[in-house]
Amino acid sequence: MQSLTDKLSVRPQMAAGDICAAEANGFAATINNLPDDEEPGQPSADDNRAVAKAEKMGYTRIPVVPARISETQIRALQHALSRAYVPVLAHCETGIRSATLCVLGEVLDGRTRKGAVAPLGARLGFYLTGAVNRLDTHAV
Repeated sequence: MQSLTDKLSVRPQMAAGDICAAEANGFAATINNLPDDEEPGQPSADDNRAVAKAEKMGYTRIPVVPARISETQIRALQHALSRAYVPVLAHCETGIRSATLCVLGEVLDGRTRKGAVAPLGARLGFYLTGAVNRLDTHAV
């Protein structure tokens, strides 16, 4: 698990036990960035939502296909963070898509400079080259 902002941490895919552990460690909400059936045997969004609800955690689903992040998804993550009790734990297969959504939103909203994205990724052990490439080729 890696902390990206004062509100958001990211991690690889979560199953029921991981959601329970996140709640026990003080997380108030989870954001699921996985499309259903991306990997064999992964928990469904409905299963994770039910566990989060049982744990009295907030739950948001913003499924993201690798290399196809839209501004709508970036804004959805920012909106979910603005409404959530904090801290929030987002997850996807490796954590990189969740981190990418976050950093693109931070740049879009002016809280982070574009030049800070690659160093942040390196510090956290994430290759955020997709985010950097998007910033180089799009407005965001």
